[in-house]
Amino acid sequence: MEKKLFKYISFIVFFFIAMSLSSCDKSKANNSVSDETENQSGDVTVWLTSSNRNYDLKKETIAFSAKQNMSPSTININPSERFQSMDGFGAALTGSSCYNLLKMSKEDRAKFLKETFSDSEGLGFGYIRISIGCSDFSLSEYTCCDTKGIENFALTTEETDYVIPILKEILAIQPGLKIMGSPWTCPRWMKVNNLTELKPFESWTSGQLNPDHYQDYATYFVKWIQAFTGAGIPIYSVTPQNEPLNRGNSASLFMGWEEQRDFVRDALLPAFKAAGITSKIYLFDHNYNYDNMADQNDYPVKIYEAGVSDGIAGAAYHNYGGRRSELLDIHEKKPDKELVFTETSIGTWNDGRNLENRLTADMEDIALGTVNNWCKAVIVWNLMLDSERGPNREGGCRTCYGAIDIDRSNYKTITRNSHYYIIGHLSAVVKAGAVRIGTSGYAADGIMSSAFENTEGSYAFVVSNSSTESKKITIDDGEHHFGYEIPSKSVASFKWNK
Repeated sequence: MEKKLFKYISFIVFFFIAMSLSSCDKSKANNSVSDETENQSGDVTVWLTSSNRNYDLKKETIAFSAKQNMSPSTININPSERFQSMDGFGAALTGSSCYNLLKMSKEDRAKFLKETFSDSEGLGFGYIRISIGCSDFSLSEYTCCDTKGIENFALTTEETDYVIPILKEILAIQPGLKIMGSPWTCPRWMKVNNLTELKPFESWTSGQLNPDHYQDYATYFVKWIQAFTGAGIPIYSVTPQNEPLNRGNSASLFMGWEEQRDFVRDALLPAFKAAGITSKIYLFDHNYNYDNMADQNDYPVKIYEAGVSDGIAGAAYHNYGGRRSELLDIHEKKPDKELVFTETSIGTWNDGRNLENRLTADMEDIALGTVNNWCKAVIVWNLMLDSERGPNREGGCRTCYGAIDIDRSNYKTITRNSHYYIIGHLSAVVKAGAVRIGTSGYAADGIMSSAFENTEGSYAFVVSNSSTESKKITIDDGEHHFGYEIPSKSVASFKWNK
């Protein structure tokens, strides 16, 4: 009898030990930190992506720890240290992107757009950039007034059949969507070869805006905004010229800082005021290094210092040349003006489809790197291209990938690239109006992060681990703390109520 009782007790003890070990293994498999979390209540929502795709926007919840925080790898959230408020994160909705989206079945497109733009059921992308007229990823070269005379302004089929229908579908999912418009070129009849000879310049590429047509071009902006507004598409912001120092794009216009100063001061601002247009204006919209033109350094600051400041929201930047430290330099020179990051691309030149190489590198340089240098918004280039990097045109980029690539053989199979993940990891937890706040404490090679306070009463924290080792961190907001182990070469986002 005693032997049977001993065997029975031993079996019970063994059973509970086995169950405990099994529970511990499951906790590790779910990537929650077992010694920090006593249960799986939904205190903190976590999104995780690893460069090897073992975690692909994996969403889970973890609990606050009930234990005293003794972790040496604690990152403290400091809400009293406040920086810029955030407008949102997104991508460019080019003609090519819209073409590919409309090639999808209605059901597949609705599913993709909800996963991308919905705040409650997706990643909450909240900012879209579109071209005013054509871009290098439009289906043709055009403006909205190719027949001479501003009275001939009209939207084209690219807007009415492609861009506007997709924007309406997105707005039904994300009513708070912000939309930025940027022109690649003015109508050709407004161009001259240079500002000395003032000879007509009938080319899509290069040329300069004839000062005699400043008023016509300002009216062009007004009519474009009014046409989109009339179609139910509000325009939140514009830039006067995409890449004003780039003469070589398939559609382009050179506009040095003095020209932009004069056009904005003498024509665009008065036209907006007369028409009651409140869309924000961001200057420049080009590279950190000003395309190595010494006389164009500090382009937006030169315009501010020349007296064109009232009515200007700030400046926009791309990263095709120079370093993101330029953002901090411009902020320090004019701290009352906003900064937004409006374009970057991946392609064959930077191994753009290789997530192992691109995920954390792009998270650090583009997403967190720009936000931590005062940018209110982060927008990447094409939302969607096909598996052959198109549709594209001769003279434009034929080596670019999209944030999403869709298989051209079926317009169904999609591949997420790094730019989709880096925007998604921000937009999923950082909402419009959020304020970037301070952090202190743990720092390590390969770790870059940023913290935010959302308007509805939650905190957000986004972290990149570019090292080859996993990093166990604890996040402490002064009231609650929780631990998490971030795999190597991964990105994690967290959101929790205060």
